[in-house]
Amino acid sequence: MPELPEVESLRRILVRTAVGRTIVSVRIGEKRLRRGVSVDFAAAIAGRQIVKLSRRAKYLIVELDGDDVMLVHLGMSGSLTHRHEGFCANDFDPRHDHLEFSLDDASRLVYNDPRRFGMVRLVQRAALASTAELKSLGPEPLSREFNADYLAAKARGRAVAIKSLMMDQRIVAGIGNIYASEILFRAGVRPARRAGRVTRIELEKIAAAVPVILRAAIGSNGTTFRSYRDSRGQPGRFAARLRVYGREGKPCYTCSTPIKNVIVGQRASFYCPKCQH
Repeated sequence: MPELPEVESLRRILVRTAVGRTIVSVRIGEKRLRRGVSVDFAAAIAGRQIVKLSRRAKYLIVELDGDDVMLVHLGMSGSLTHRHEGFCANDFDPRHDHLEFSLDDASRLVYNDPRRFGMVRLVQRAALASTAELKSLGPEPLSREFNADYLAAKARGRAVAIKSLMMDQRIVAGIGNIYASEILFRAGVRPARRAGRVTRIELEKIAAAVPVILRAAIGSNGTTFRSYRDSRGQPGRFAARLRVYGREGKPCYTCSTPIKNVIVGQRASFYCPKCQH
C-alpha cells in the first residue's frame, strides 16, 4: 500500500504539472471503488480548476476552485498518472483506468486501480477535516507536533507492540509497514517490543529516525515492489535503500546477521536480532 512518502512524492510532481490546469471533462469507467463514485461526480468536477495539491497522511487532496476538494486514496494498488503525448502506459491495464480527467492542455489525469480498494470522492472544503477518513488521524510525522515527548506520552503503559503503535493512524498519520520496519531498525528497537517498555532514550531515537527515513524515501519517490507508480508512470527508487524490509534470511548490512521476520499485528515485520534490542 502506498504510504506517506509515495503520496507526498506524487503530490510534489503533480504540483509542477497539474496545478493551474482546468478539468474539461471526466470519464468514469468504474464507480465501484472502496467508496462508490457519486452519480453527480463528473458534472460537479467538469470546468473546475486545480488550484492546489496537499496531503494528509496517505490521502492526496486535490483542491479545486470553489468550495470543493477531491480526496484521493490509492488503496493497495492504485495510481494517479498524468498522461500526455509520449507517456508510456504499457504498465497500466486500461481495463483498470476507472477515472479519467481530461485537462485543458490535452493531457489526462488517470486513476488506475486493479484491486479497486482506493477512493476518489468530492468533499466540501469546510467539511474536509471532519470526514470519516480524516477526523481521527494523529499528527503528521514530519510536523512539530510529532516528537519524542508526544511519542513517550502515547507509549506510556501500553502493551501493544511498538511497531503497531507507530502504524496506528490515530497515533501518527501516514506511517505504514515498510517505513515502520526501517525506522525501528535505524533506532535499534525490535518491532515486537511492548511500547510501554521501550525506554525514553529509545523513543528519542525512534522519533529522530522518523524524519530521516521518510525524507529519504520521499527523495527517492517512494518504494515500489509491484504496482506503485508516480504520476509520470515511474516506480519509486527507495527499495534499493531498504535495510531490513523484505530481506528475511539475508545478511544485515551492518553486522551480517541474517534478517528475521516476525508477525506483529498480522503484518510481516523485519528486523536484525543483533542490531535491534
